[in-house]
Amino acid sequence: MIARVLEEGGLATTSVSMVREHTEKVKPPRALFVPYPFGRPLGQPEDPARQLQVIRAALALLQEPRGPVLADHADDAYAGQDLNLPQAAAVPQAATELSVADEVTALRPYYEQWVAAHDGRTAVGLSGIDQRRFRGVVRFLEAYTAGEDADLAERPAAVPVPQFMRWCTDDLKAFYFEARMRQKPNSTFQELHQWFWGETAAGNLFRAVRDRLKESGDPKLDQIAFGIAR
Repeated sequence: MIARVLEEGGLATTSVSMVREHTEKVKPPRALFVPYPFGRPLGQPEDPARQLQVIRAALALLQEPRGPVLADHADDAYAGQDLNLPQAAAVPQAATELSVADEVTALRPYYEQWVAAHDGRTAVGLSGIDQRRFRGVVRFLEAYTAGEDADLAERPAAVPVPQFMRWCTDDLKAFYFEARMRQKPNSTFQELHQWFWGETAAGNLFRAVRDRLKESGDPKLDQIAFGIAR
């Protein structure tokens, strides 16, 4: 819908689609469907040549004067693989003696190595909290699950606590995944998600945050809960 508004204002748009059925219904002006799993719209990590192909294919659609245009990007990188991600609801909870705070401390060197190896690029940053303060973020989330009136000084006044928790959990998950990809560089995307939900204390904490959000019965909080732990 945003693309159509921009087009009405005279700006040509293009996009990358990961759900063909939705794109067919929404009909954006120009879209490139990619046969990749969620979270990887440009394909596999550490493959800049393939990622550049996707970007160029999407930009090439700007040559179309009008739409809707939906093109398929041919790529067999994930041929024969299940593109569905292991989700919290389908993975048994971890039985771990480590606390989430201790996990964060143990993973920090791997995360920092990942960032250094990628010229400072990271998916962490949505909450605006430095990763060295993540133990405080963990305490905030744990206090919320314990029924306390939890908050963080870094939360913008205009952002409700539940939405800010979503940002914090997104940052923590990105931190965990990037650390794990440095620790286990050959992990598949299924293995990464299976590890997070099935072997980490953070996965258990996210489930607890989800459950408390859903207790309210508020549909808006249900949506946030779904985004935190499906």
